[in-house]
Amino acid sequence: MSADGELKKIRVLIVDDHPIMRVGVAAILSAQPDLQVVAQAGTAAEAVRLFAAERPDLTLMDLRLPDKSGVEAIRAIRAISPKARIVALTTYEGDEDIHQALEAGAQGYLIKGMPHDALVKALYRVHAGHRFLPQVVSQALSSRVPGSHLSQREQEVLQLLFAGKSNREIAEELAIKEATVKSHVSVILMRLNVSDRTQAVVEGLKRGLVHL
Repeated sequence: MSADGELKKIRVLIVDDHPIMRVGVAAILSAQPDLQVVAQAGTAAEAVRLFAAERPDLTLMDLRLPDKSGVEAIRAIRAISPKARIVALTTYEGDEDIHQALEAGAQGYLIKGMPHDALVKALYRVHAGHRFLPQVVSQALSSRVPGSHLSQREQEVLQLLFAGKSNREIAEELAIKEATVKSHVSVILMRLNVSDRTQAVVEGLKRGLVHL
């Protein structure tokens, strides 16, 4: 309650590049008496700008945005306010997506398509200072293989493997030696516990290391 006896609302920023998704989420949250949507953003840059301007209590962050990733936006917001409370909302369940979002500072992770009450419950739980990870997310994290993390360069190489590029083409695109590409590919195969490039791409898709 505020000093004048009115219910103090939890102020929320919604970040998603699909206007219909933003409107739908806003409607769900606005139906709660103690939740208030104070701003909506469709890009990472807009999300950071609106966060700085509005200083919401909670930010609901899509991880796939047209200019930068939601993970980068989370990092930028946490740089502005280290105690910012953020829930990632995405269609992806790969353990790398989850790991990156939580490492950047998100305290909750939701898969789009989950029941409306899960969304509301996640916001309340994170606002109270707790983490919110649905069972499917916790399972993905628990199955993450130690030592399987790829460096930024290795992820770039894997993405180009996914695009069907040869070692020579990858070397040209990244401005590195072909021998260096071969070394990166060997490390990728080892860390993903696969035996060839095709298996690496399939495993990368499954884990959220590369995206369609």
